[in-house]
This record gives sequence, structure tokens and C-alpha cells, in this order.
Amino acid sequence: MDSQSRSRPRARRRDRHGRGMRGPLAPPQVPIALTRSELFDDLVRDSVERLQGRWGKELDGVEFEIQEVPAEDDLEGGDGGDGDDAVPLARLVVDEGGASGRGRIVVFRRPIELRATGRTDRAALVHDLIVEQVADLLGLEPDAVDPRYGEE
Repeated sequence: MDSQSRSRPRARRRDRHGRGMRGPLAPPQVPIALTRSELFDDLVRDSVERLQGRWGKELDGVEFEIQEVPAEDDLEGGDGGDGDDAVPLARLVVDEGGASGRGRIVVFRRPIELRATGRTDRAALVHDLIVEQVADLLGLEPDAVDPRYGEE
């Protein structure tokens, strides 16, 4: 052996057990490769698209937003459900004559994920919350906004 071959480090192609580098578990285009945040975004998007198909013109100026957790000022007067100290799951911010549109519906991801037990339960909860907020914005009952409200 010459001195040059000893001083150069060898590139490791395998780990110490001879298995090699592991790749991703799933290709990026399949649903298992999506993060929890991306899956939640898809649930909200599906629910909004479903409502816009029925109430398109009425929802033109409405913005839908997803936040991780409610801000501290949201905790004081939120729509939490069970009691006064409940964490809000969604919030309606009505725009009083502003240029940005009619209002904004904010959905809080982490409290919903903690409350829901599975993917189908989470999808139903997200849709029901969005229907309730749209109903408040339009001044209607949730059943009038979506006839399948509460069924899923």
C-alpha cells in the first residue's frame, strides 16, 4: 500500500451491517408520504370545494385559513363546544365593510386532531365545523348549508 491510499477516506456505501442506505418508505405521490399537516389541508380543501359547489357565489369573498393552534385572544371567546374553558376548533372573523371580502373562517388543526379519533372522524369534524361557520356567516341553519350536516 502506498501512502496516498491510506490517507484518503473511503466512501461508505453500506452501514456496518451491510444493508446500505435506506430510501423513502413510499414514493412522494402516494397519500402515505404526506405529512399530517398536508393531509389536514386536503380535508379542509375538500370540504370547502364541496360547499363552493353548492354556495359558490355566496362564498366568493370568504377566505379559509388553517392555523396550528388558536392564539391567546381566540381562547377567551371561542367556539369550543363543551364549556367556557374549551379550546376553540374554528373561528369566524366577519369583515365589517372591508375591501378583503365578506369574512374569514379559521380552522385550528391541532385541537381538531386531538379531538378526532381517526381519519374519517377528523374529516367529518372538519366538514361540520366549516359548515357551522359558513352557516353563521350566511345567517342560516347548518342543515340548510349542507343537507348532510352531522350525518358523517
